[in-house]
Amino acid sequence: MTKQPGTFSEIPNSPAHRISLIHQAFWLEYVTLAWMTVEAAVAIGSGIAANSLILVVFGIDSVIELASAGILVWSLTVELRHREIFAERAERTASRIGGGLLFCLAAYVVASAGWKLWTHQSAEFSLPGFILCVLAVPIMYFLSRRKLVLAETLGSRALKADAVESMTCGWLSLVVIAALVAQLAIGAWGVDAVASLGIVWFFVREGREAWSNEDCHHCG
Repeated sequence: MTKQPGTFSEIPNSPAHRISLIHQAFWLEYVTLAWMTVEAAVAIGSGIAANSLILVVFGIDSVIELASAGILVWSLTVELRHREIFAERAERTASRIGGGLLFCLAAYVVASAGWKLWTHQSAEFSLPGFILCVLAVPIMYFLSRRKLVLAETLGSRALKADAVESMTCGWLSLVVIAALVAQLAIGAWGVDAVASLGIVWFFVREGREAWSNEDCHHCG
């Protein structure tokens, strides 16, 4: 069906066009909420069953992203109901909360990995965790790219930060996959703890940018 030229909905900078983009962002966040719920449950459950710190951490990161997506839905709702300045204030609050949670996660990883290395605790290979991470890579890639496009158009720093979180989740999935494969191939007891320490910098970098509310220079 061909749209009539010159209609109000086709004007790029019109309020109707912006509302349409916000609704697209809502759908992306709903998909994110659904997937992160599955990801958190499977990763934490399989991680506990296999005594795998890296899977548990991956699941906790999913919980943080779940909270971030929920806050972003709230922020977008604020923009639809009020003026944009309220949404910007909500975005700053959401960024600070997300940054603080990521710093806490980084501290948890260091403490837990150090304890596992000190006590020589090993982990088992988890097939459910492996399948989950393989699925997460393309899903996170699609979500992050689409969110970045909408964030640029809407000028939303919170949506941009959420897109980077999705991108980071995809990279973390690759790291977890590599760690699980190495664990299966080598069978060394320290692989899980060392790999967990290797992902701390993801959380620190992401947490710093969220806390300072900086534009993400690596978003592209």
